[in-house]
Amino acid sequence: MTTTPTTRELLDQKLREYARTHDRGLRDEIIAAHLELVEHLARRFVRRSEAYDDLVQAGSIGLIKAVDGFDPDLGFEFAAYASKTIVGELKRHFRDKGWSVRAPRRVQELYLGLGQVVDELSQRLGRSPTVKELAAETGASEEDVLEALEAGHAYRSASLDTPGPEGEPLTSRLGHVDGAYEKVDERDLLLPHIEKLPQRERLILHLRFVEDLTQSEIAARIGISQMHVSRLLARSLAKLHDACAAEA
Repeated sequence: MTTTPTTRELLDQKLREYARTHDRGLRDEIIAAHLELVEHLARRFVRRSEAYDDLVQAGSIGLIKAVDGFDPDLGFEFAAYASKTIVGELKRHFRDKGWSVRAPRRVQELYLGLGQVVDELSQRLGRSPTVKELAAETGASEEDVLEALEAGHAYRSASLDTPGPEGEPLTSRLGHVDGAYEKVDERDLLLPHIEKLPQRERLILHLRFVEDLTQSEIAARIGISQMHVSRLLARSLAKLHDACAAEA
């Protein structure tokens, strides 16, 4: 944020007066005067796939905290103090809100710091840095750097509507709900009663409702007439109905 000496003096006066009076109007003026600083710092984080408006909102919270926490008697420049607070709030936003799958905090913080380190080393070396070079620059172990880079894949989840390699949505790769799950309770309820039926009736039930054969196919399979199969089925189902009704 660019300011003239006169503007800085005016802001310093407002900061001192606000620290003394906590006047809400002064507070709003100081915040409005430093929104450009928030926007400038938020732009540094845009490449991390967060919406710019969300970053400005998070940075504005940091600015408000800076205004409320600033003590002009300590002799610090407000812009420097506010910048540190705003950046801290932006990093907290990424740490707490940006992860689709939550990673340990130390891993999150290392990953968020690696972005700037990678940029600086890439410019200095003229190529992408190695894990060993990243570890040396950050003071972390190579294992921690690898863990942080791997955790970065959990930072942003892909939409199920995202096209796959052949243009199909990710939903096309998902399984479907097996309708047989809905019948598990019914099967558990019926099984004890089915086991009490004669062997031929149990076989007919199996062929009809498990193997999904027609009555004519069942008749041909076990060597009886289709009418006989129909009568046995009706009798078996009636027995099962009465047995279940008696337990209700």
